[in-house]
Amino acid sequence: MKRIFDFTVSLVLIILLSPIFLLIGLIIAVDAGNPVIYKQYRVGKDNKLFYIYKFRTMKNDTRLAATSELTEADECITRSGRFLRKTSLDELPQLFNVLIGDMSFVGPRPLIPEEKEIRQLRKEYNVYSVRPGITGLAQVNGRDMLSDEEKALFDKEYVDKQSIGLDIKILFKTVMVVLRRENISEGGEPENKRKI
Repeated sequence: MKRIFDFTVSLVLIILLSPIFLLIGLIIAVDAGNPVIYKQYRVGKDNKLFYIYKFRTMKNDTRLAATSELTEADECITRSGRFLRKTSLDELPQLFNVLIGDMSFVGPRPLIPEEKEIRQLRKEYNVYSVRPGITGLAQVNGRDMLSDEEKALFDKEYVDKQSIGLDIKILFKTVMVVLRRENISEGGEPENKRKI
């Protein structure tokens, strides 16, 4: 049921949003050159690697690191990238990841392989039994402000309690978090930190 929902909705959204995809691609190309789409290895279901797709928001020579650990992020983000990251529009190409089955709309956010501590915690908590998501329980409960342990525990809670109802709740809460720009860290202090 969930896979049918993911496939159908992602396909419809890709078709409907295709003009926005083209517009964003043109803006990035003019502002920062190519490539427009950035692909990066992430850890997916069954602890296997896959390529995640995003609109490129950083300069081509930026080092590989988790966003919260990229202390020089402010210097690496492009002009167009700043807006795309604040509005989460850079995540739109992940609709293709959902379409082909590497990701779901809701699930634990996929890690970069170098995040070894939380990757091990997720393995212990059986988090890799589900597809990673564009958004997840940790993203609506603290996002970049959470420790690795807290993120892993939220991921475990999602796996243990997953249901259509929980997914719908997370999707609605994601919209609010994005609109309020809560708990975003670009290697420094968050723009809108709140206690959780």
